[in-house]
Parts: sequence; C-alpha cells; structure tokens
Amino acid sequence: MPASPAGSEIERLISLLAKLPGLGPRSARRAALALVKQREKLLLPLAHVMAEAGEKIRPCQTCGNVDVSDPCHICTAPGRDGTVICVVQEVGDLWAMERASAFRGRYHVLGGCLSALDGIRPEDLNIGGLITRAQAPEITEVILAMNATIDGQTTAHYITDHLRECEVKTSRLAHGVPVGGELDYLDDGTINAAMQSRRDF
Repeated sequence: MPASPAGSEIERLISLLAKLPGLGPRSARRAALALVKQREKLLLPLAHVMAEAGEKIRPCQTCGNVDVSDPCHICTAPGRDGTVICVVQEVGDLWAMERASAFRGRYHVLGGCLSALDGIRPEDLNIGGLITRAQAPEITEVILAMNATIDGQTTAHYITDHLRECEVKTSRLAHGVPVGGELDYLDDGTINAAMQSRRDF
C-alpha cells in the first residue's frame, strides 16, 4: 500500500494551498505536485518571493492599499488628483480600477462591506478613516465604487449618510456595473464607462 502524504511536508503544502480562494483540495493537490515537480523553476523561487513579500509588504495607513512603502506609491504619486477619493471595498477592487486606468485620484479601501449575515459592523471597516479624510479642505468629491450587491449598496448608503456633514460631493458608479457584479471580475471597458458616467448618490 502506498504511503500516505498525511503529516508530511507535501500534505502541509496542499493544506495551505487549499485555503487560497478558488483552490479546493483537488486543485491544491495538482498545484502542489506542479510545484514539487518544478522545484528549481517554481517551488524555490516562489518560496523566496513569498518570504520577501511577508517581510516587506504592508498596508498603507492612509488608504488601505498594500505596498512595500507606507504611504503607498499611489498616495505619494505627485501627478494624481488629490481632491477626489474613490472608495472601494477591497484592495483587489483598487487594482481593478488601476488596471483599467479609470481613475487618477486617491483611493480608500474599506476592507469589506457591511453584512448582517456575516456580522460585519461599521466599526469592523475603515469607515472612520474615510470620514476623517473627507473632512480635509482639499477634498471635493468622494466616489463610492462599491460592488453592486445588496451589502455593497447598504454600505454605500451608510457612508453617504455619514458624509452629509462633510462639504463634499458624493457620487457612485453608474449602473453599467451589473447587479451582483464585483469590480475585480469586470473588463476594463466596463469599469471605464462606469467611472465616466458616475452620478450623485
């Protein structure tokens, strides 16, 4: 009877890979075998890169993006519009906006959205930091680029209510973003069109 990998280093590798989004146990086993078979080309370089990433990558205390510097390269870029903040739920949404070159201002990552089902409350998100940033005299507009889901829109309404005391325009992406859609899965053209046709919230 062949030896079981249970308890071995390969089993630990499979177990960790299976925790990644989109990878179940079967896909994790295939990925682990591919890494082991290509030890010099994949496994060792990946281990090195992941160790460096763990040491150097950190969250930006200003916007919530992840980078090797704090503030991140977007917050410190001189050519960006410092009067507009685009609010997104996750870092992946920020990357989607940047990939589409749809926005040239500053960002704010909430770290999720309000969800009664999952027990995510306002204090669990970076909403307080957004309100503080929106009160700065140079900020003229806050764009709510939330996912077109019930929780995303609930979060957008909550934020809008709390921005009423700030002297800023509040807008949202146009409904070119499909209901139930998530920014990270949209093509660049759709993101661009939604950003250009945003409207007041």
